[in-house]
Amino acid sequence: MVNKSFPVTWAAITIALLGITPAPAIAHCDGLDGPVVKAAQRALETRNPALVLIWVPEKDEPEIQTAFERTLAVRFFETLVRVHRAGEGAPFTGLKPAGRDLGPAIPAADEAVRVGSIEPIRQLLTDAMQQRLREEFSHVTAARTFKVDDLAAGRAYIKAYVGFIHLVERLYDSTMQPSHGHFDEREGPSKNQ
Repeated sequence: MVNKSFPVTWAAITIALLGITPAPAIAHCDGLDGPVVKAAQRALETRNPALVLIWVPEKDEPEIQTAFERTLAVRFFETLVRVHRAGEGAPFTGLKPAGRDLGPAIPAADEAVRVGSIEPIRQLLTDAMQQRLREEFSHVTAARTFKVDDLAAGRAYIKAYVGFIHLVERLYDSTMQPSHGHFDEREGPSKNQ
């Protein structure tokens, strides 16, 4: 004879075992669409860290508070720099790391403003311009004595001459033109430093 209580007994045992056997939890709190991230988004929008502090133990509040304040600061920095750059007609490509190499001209200009003297810039530009002019001029003078029938030497002289004339013209024009917004940053710091 079949015991009709047998399936019910096994069902009760299975349910009891499931209740005491740990099973992997399906977490949704670690997803970008989960409740923790959604709370973080609301906290940033409202500038209210309490919306996220409820998700962490009390002992961890200082860590989250610090991260929250840093995030707000970075967002503010990005917004400020983006609007500043747009006002100068330059694109915003993100905040750059501190301490990067800006070449010698920008630090010298900042130093001149800081100390209230043109001397750091005057000396830098004068030295750089004189060095470059001397180099280009020496190429011209070295190449100008060539035999009339030596076309290669004649072309080398013309190349040096044209380069020198264009350098003088660019230096003069860039000095006499009024300053304005940013330069094309793809060029980076001047290669003639």
